[in-house]
Amino acid sequence: MTSNLTYEHKFVRGTEKTTLLLLHGTGGDVDSMLSLGRMISRGSSLLSPRGKVLENGMPRFFRRFGEGVFDIEDLKNRSGELADFVEKASETYDFDVNAVIAVGYSNGANIGASIILLQLFRFAGAILFRPMVPLIPNELSNLDKMVVFISAGAFDQIVPRGEPERLARLLGDAGAEVTLSWENSTHALTQSELEKAANWLLQNLGS
Repeated sequence: MTSNLTYEHKFVRGTEKTTLLLLHGTGGDVDSMLSLGRMISRGSSLLSPRGKVLENGMPRFFRRFGEGVFDIEDLKNRSGELADFVEKASETYDFDVNAVIAVGYSNGANIGASIILLQLFRFAGAILFRPMVPLIPNELSNLDKMVVFISAGAFDQIVPRGEPERLARLLGDAGAEVTLSWENSTHALTQSELEKAANWLLQNLGS
């Protein structure tokens, strides 16, 4: 880990302008999302931080009180800290801060959505697997021209069906162009949705 960056992380240099910010789910680490990131984009750089919060020994990006019950103050603080990390990482590794795409799964998708809704960092786009609505901002963000891909599981045992739909509406009301894709799956990811995400990314952001 580079000394001036506050998250344990890995950075893999790519051949394209874009950088994927890879945000793991509960229990993940810096390696968990690397292969997924490369499946989604062969040429993007990959920035993969490890969440700092431990829940029964499992890393997360923010605290929660129970399944689907988030510690909102901690979420806000951690979202700001993570956004600051991305800014500093862009300077350290010399990647384009305006070409960062958030790719999050579960807990990682939720903190990615939080950063977007709180306007803490302007992502070029976002791919959110199994997200919920992490919080409702006091003011709706101006997300004009942002593109977001949400992938949800129709039989997800953790995320209620209404949550991805609510998030899609919230982001859409803020001006984002949102694609909501449903999979006949549980909370686990499928090969087909990774392929859909890769095609979406190529069509919308050229990566």
